[in-house]
Amino acid sequence: MPATVTLLIEPLAADDLTSDLESTFREVDASAPALRVGELSTQRGDGIFETLAVVNGHAQEAEPHLQRLRNSAAICELPEPNLAQWHAAIERATAALPAEGEFAMKLVLSRGVEHGPAPTAWLSAAPAADFSAPRERGVRAVTLDRGLAHDAAATAPWLLLGAKTLSYATNMAALREAKRRGADDAIFVSSDGFVMEGPTSSVILRHGDEYSTPAPSGAILHGTTQLSLFEHLGELGHRTAYRDIPAAELASADAIWLVSSVRLAAGLTELDGVPVPFDAEETRAFNEYLLSPRD
Repeated sequence: MPATVTLLIEPLAADDLTSDLESTFREVDASAPALRVGELSTQRGDGIFETLAVVNGHAQEAEPHLQRLRNSAAICELPEPNLAQWHAAIERATAALPAEGEFAMKLVLSRGVEHGPAPTAWLSAAPAADFSAPRERGVRAVTLDRGLAHDAAATAPWLLLGAKTLSYATNMAALREAKRRGADDAIFVSSDGFVMEGPTSSVILRHGDEYSTPAPSGAILHGTTQLSLFEHLGELGHRTAYRDIPAAELASADAIWLVSSVRLAAGLTELDGVPVPFDAEETRAFNEYLLSPRD
């Protein structure tokens, strides 16, 4: 079976009840040209996306990812996606991938081509990077000023802070800055001193037996992996909390994790050059759960 799959999708209206969903997407060669030069996703980053993991033939958290795609579309004033169509595309692509291994599947909904057609959409899946080292040995991180207050989404909704948009230049610049400072990753801190998120991850802190993550205020992308992990922790009898977390609390945490859909859980070993307690056993347990089939 091929290790990569790319589907071009003809987006259906959200209320379209077309039964032959397979006819609305087609597989193309991942190495062949597929997008028009006038595509606004590449010209302006004007679109939204989701990245989900496929583990041993199972698409992880497909429904939560699609719900977040729909929420991003609403924030960006894009046409509401037809979730049945996207589910069918995910199933088609998953079936075409090898039954063993880890893959990253990206879903993209773009505003389209200037002067039409619009919108445009596609799905691409490829082998995931080898994340065994950050999962097992942890990562070093630095805090970076996000340049926004933690409640900025309420006062400036046009910043689209709660949407997962294709405009990721700032996030990638933050990762490059982290590497310049001798670290692997970053944690954004608001201009008024609160923990936000990583450039591509959610932040989880443990103080005693309570696990906390920044309260979803619209300025923070609500992480599907974090949601799943909190549900799992609740089932195990642990306390979880969504709250405004002052950046100063990072120094007092018993453990800190950055969690995301494909890398999964990476525990911090160092923050801003200072060692952080790293719980290897708990991190292993987190990743064992996150690698199990999850819907």
